[in-house]
Amino acid sequence: MSTLGTTGNRTPVYYVLLVLAWLWVVVPFGYGLYQLVVKIPALFAG
Repeated sequence: MSTLGTTGNRTPVYYVLLVLAWLWVVVPFGYGLYQLVVKIPALFAG
């Protein structure tokens, strides 16, 4: 029986999936942040 916090059964596939999951979140967030920075000057331009 495994308990939370044990790392004995984590395979390389686990880490690949972990990286892909983070990329799934970070890439769209980064793109949205980039678009926000690009459009900020238009908000304050007269």
